[in-house]
Amino acid sequence: VQLQASGGGLVQAGGSLRLSCAASGSTFRGDAMGWYRQAPGEQRELVATISSGGSTNYADSVKGRFTISRDNAKNTVYLQMNSLEPEDTAVYYCHLRGNIGVAAYAYWGQGTQVTVSS
Repeated sequence: VQLQASGGGLVQAGGSLRLSCAASGSTFRGDAMGWYRQAPGEQRELVATISSGGSTNYADSVKGRFTISRDNAKNTVYLQMNSLEPEDTAVYYCHLRGNIGVAAYAYWGQGTQVTVSS
């Protein structure tokens, strides 16, 4: 399974970015997807997740500003980020998890840098 994240960049506070993560080598449709981020000197933290059925979950810090979505036809998960704040600066990683029978699996993408200037 490969996860290719893109869409990061430099943006001013209050701006928007949309991250994309294309998955290959998995069924995708049955997998749960998520976005995590890691700022320098900090632990990786959950940003948002979306289940195979489309149920979503968000960190409190991004609720109302970020939206996670998925396009199963394109094997792609998105993270629309609005009203960005300097505190959102981090490397953002996409994550895929699923199972085949009782065997669970999980994969990380390579990360994409998001920098928000004040």
